[in-house]
Amino acid sequence: MTPLPPGCASLGAPRARVPGPLALSRLPLRLLLLLWTAAATQGHPKSGPRISAVWKGRAGQDWVDFGLAEPHTVLFHEPGSSSVWVGGRGKVYLFDFPEGKNASVRTVNIGSTKGSCLDKRDCENYITLLERQGGGLLICGTNARRPSCWRLVNGTVESLGERRGYAPFSPDENSLVLFDGDEVYSTIRKQEYNGKIPRFRRIQGEIELYTSDTVMQNPQFIKATIVHQDQAYDDKIYYFFREDNPDKNPEAPLNVSRVAQLCRGDQGGESSLSVSKWNTFLKAMLVCSDVATNKNFNRLQDVFLLPDPNGQWRDTRVYGVFSNPWNYSAVCVYSLGDIDKVFRTSSLKGYHTSLPNPRPGKCLPDRQPIPTETFQVADSHPEVAQRVEPMGPLKTPLFHSKYHYQKVAVHRMQASGGETFHVLYLTTDRGTIHKVVESEEREHSLVFNIMEIQPFHHPAAIQALSLDTERRKLYVSSQWEVSQVPLDLCEVYGGGCHGCLMARDPYCGWDQGRCVSIYSSQGPVLQSINPAEPHTECPNPKPDKAPLQKVSLARNSRYYLSCPMESRHATYSWRHEENVEQSCEPGHQSPNCILFIENLTARQYGHYRCEAQEGSYFREAQHWELLPEDGATAEHLLGRARALATSLWLGVLPTLALGLLVH
Repeated sequence: MTPLPPGCASLGAPRARVPGPLALSRLPLRLLLLLWTAAATQGHPKSGPRISAVWKGRAGQDWVDFGLAEPHTVLFHEPGSSSVWVGGRGKVYLFDFPEGKNASVRTVNIGSTKGSCLDKRDCENYITLLERQGGGLLICGTNARRPSCWRLVNGTVESLGERRGYAPFSPDENSLVLFDGDEVYSTIRKQEYNGKIPRFRRIQGEIELYTSDTVMQNPQFIKATIVHQDQAYDDKIYYFFREDNPDKNPEAPLNVSRVAQLCRGDQGGESSLSVSKWNTFLKAMLVCSDVATNKNFNRLQDVFLLPDPNGQWRDTRVYGVFSNPWNYSAVCVYSLGDIDKVFRTSSLKGYHTSLPNPRPGKCLPDRQPIPTETFQVADSHPEVAQRVEPMGPLKTPLFHSKYHYQKVAVHRMQASGGETFHVLYLTTDRGTIHKVVESEEREHSLVFNIMEIQPFHHPAAIQALSLDTERRKLYVSSQWEVSQVPLDLCEVYGGGCHGCLMARDPYCGWDQGRCVSIYSSQGPVLQSINPAEPHTECPNPKPDKAPLQKVSLARNSRYYLSCPMESRHATYSWRHEENVEQSCEPGHQSPNCILFIENLTARQYGHYRCEAQEGSYFREAQHWELLPEDGATAEHLLGRARALATSLWLGVLPTLALGLLVH
C-alpha cells in the first residue's frame, strides 16, 4: 500500500474505534468524506496529463546546482554538445553532462562597472545574452545599467565595451536579439531615459533601421526568425509579439497577438521621414479560438518553429502557446506559407482605396528603395485585414487545457514502425513539463497528453528550456539548478505490456518483458498506433491480476484502503464483493482513491478490489481481504489507533479545507 504524506497514517492500517477525548476523531466520517470528495474532484479532465512523473535522474549526472539563487538566467546550448552555458549574475556557468559520467560545472566571472548606479538590484551585471560568434562566445549583460559585451575565448574574457541594443538596462525588460550572419536585430532600447517606445531595429548591418513609433502599441516581443525564401531579395524577417488592443470596448480582450513581416533587404525609404525606418513593415492578427466551445485565447506566450524535413520553407510549422484571462491555455499551429500568403494578398485594414504599386510589404529586387507613397500607406495602415488562422480544416487549436503553459519546444521523431510524430514539451507555471504527442496520420489522428514531468531536484519555476534532438535531451534551468531530462522516459510506465502501450509514448515500446526506449533496443519493439485500444496489441490479452493482500481487523474498528491512481485518465472503483463502494473519476486531485469505512460490521468483511477502467482497458489494481480479528489484538490496536486517528485528521483536514476554499 502507498504511504500518505508526512502527518498522515499509513493507508490501509487498521483503525480501532477511539472513544477517548480526541475531538477531531469524533468528526462524522460522512462529513470528512464530503470534504474529501469536494476537494479531490476539483481537477483536470482527460486533456490533462495521463500520469505524473518525478525525474529523479542519476545522482551527480543529470542535475547540478548553481550553489546560490540566480533570479535571472539565460541558457545557451548547441545541439549535439554535452555543454550548457548559463548566464547568471556577474558570471557565466559552464555545465558539462558527459554521457555516463558525472556532470561538472565551472564558472567564469564577468566584472561590472558600477559607476554612478544607485539602484542596488540593477547595479549588478545580469547576463542576458549568450551567442556563439566566430571562435568564441559572445556574452552581454546589463553591467550596472551600462549594457556591455565580452568575448570568451579558451577561458579568457575580453571586454568589448558598451554595446547598446545587445543587452537591456534592467534584467526585467522585455528583450529580443536576433543574429543572422553579420547582421544583428534587436528590440532593446538604446537610451535609458528616452526612446521608451519599443522598436524593432537592425543594429548591425548595412543600414540601421527601426520601426515607426505608431505601428505597435506597447508590444511584448516573443520570437523572431529569418526565413530564406525562393529569391534572395524576397527573404523575410518574421517576428511574433502581443500588443495592447486598439479596440477599447469593455468586452474586447486587453491583448492582441500578432506576427509582423519585414523584408530582410529593406534599404529604407526615399524621403527624410522614411530613410531610417523599415519601409516593408506589416502586421497581422494571429487567431487562436475554438468556435465550438466559444473559447478565445488572445495572449501569446511563446512560439516554436519546426522546419519542414524536406526544406520547404512554406511548410515550416509555427507552434504558438496562448492563454486567456483565466490562465487557461491553447496550442495553435500555423504554417509559414499561410502567413506569407496573408501578407502578399490581403487588403489593409481601414484602407478602402486602391493600393499603390508596389503594394505595401512587397520586397523589391536590386536594392531598390520603397517609393514614398507606398511607405506612407503602410505606415498609416500597418495591419492587414485578413487574419492568420491555424492549420487544418476546422481552423481550431491543436488542443486547449486548464493548465497555464508558458514555453514550448517540439521534436519531430519517427516511431519504431516509421510513423512520424510531433512531441510537444510545454512548461507550466507550476514548474513542471507536459509531454504531448501529436500524430497527423489520417487513419490514426492523435493528440494525447502523455505525462507531467517534475524536472528538478528542488521544485521551482522554469526559467529556460532547450531541446537537443541529437542527444535526445531536454535542458531545463531554474533559479537553483540545471537539469538534463531524457526524451525517452520509458522506465516510469508500470503495468507491464499493457501499461507501456497505454502510455502512447512514441519513444517507448515493449521488448523482452520490459518497457524500453526505441533508441536502446537492438531491433523493432512492440508499439501500437491505435489511440483507442493500444493495449490490445499485447501478447497477453488481459493484464495480470493484483496479488491478494490480507489484513485482520476487529469488529467496529475504523480503517481505510488506498489505491494509487497511476493514470489520471482512468476511473478507479473500490468494489466490495459485487457492490461499488467508492468511485474516483478522471481529474481526481488526490493521487490515491481512498475508501473509508467508519464502523466495521460483519457484512463488511471480505474481498475488496480496486479496479481501473480507462476506455476498454480494465485492470485490477489492488485486491484486499478483510478478516475478523480476536478482541485481544483489537485492544493492542486501540492505543495505536488514537495516535493514527489524530495524525490522519490533522494531516487531511487542512488539505480538504483548502480544496473547498479553492472550489
